[in-house]
Amino acid sequence: MIPPGGEAPAAGALAAGVARAVRQIAVHYGLWLAEAAHQFGPEAAVAMESRVGEAYLPLLTRRIERALGLGQDVPTILAGLGQERLEALLDALSVSWLAADGVWFRQVEEARGMHDAKRVNDSCWSRLGYYEAVQAREALGLPEGGGLAALKAAFGARLVARINAWDIVEETPDAFVFRMVRCRVQSSRARQGLPPYPCVSGGTVEYTAFAAGIDPAIRVSCVSCPPETIRDDCACAWRFSLPSGR
Repeated sequence: MIPPGGEAPAAGALAAGVARAVRQIAVHYGLWLAEAAHQFGPEAAVAMESRVGEAYLPLLTRRIERALGLGQDVPTILAGLGQERLEALLDALSVSWLAADGVWFRQVEEARGMHDAKRVNDSCWSRLGYYEAVQAREALGLPEGGGLAALKAAFGARLVARINAWDIVEETPDAFVFRMVRCRVQSSRARQGLPPYPCVSGGTVEYTAFAAGIDPAIRVSCVSCPPETIRDDCACAWRFSLPSGR
């Protein structure tokens, strides 16, 4: 809208306004999810978000389609990009997601110190781990309580799976080890001459929450992770197991 007596904003100002609007949507949506998790617990909040996402995304895409006169719905336009460009776009989004995590960590560390940065980081990852598990379960059609087979499948649906090299080493019918062979965060720190980030606490809450979102009976233990690194064949390793006979 043009204010009374004013001039139409320049295209550059409008473009900046679009970016701010997208940012505000993301922040507001995230604040609702975070506060719902605080008030009602992560499981209830993630269940609510699933319903919110199903209701909200069609509203958002329809408004964008009408505003830009696209003539096609957004999913169809995206599908028309083809596999190669969609793979590149998904990779770019995955790296950008991780970059946002890193920028937040650095800002909290600068403002409040390492202890508070790790505290915020671990809390966020505990909630994100559970959220990602539920999303993966829904996207892949995995059953609730699907055990280790479902967990293995769900690992491949995570954003981090697109940007870090990882594998699974079978141990017994009731246990396997997940290895993060190359970690983008730790590799970046090594290039900067920094010591490995001590992520065992964050990894513990992240993987415990992720496993719980697939099957609450799954148990998680750290095999090797900074600062408790005992293996040099990977950035970190985690054991996932079920009680015998489950």
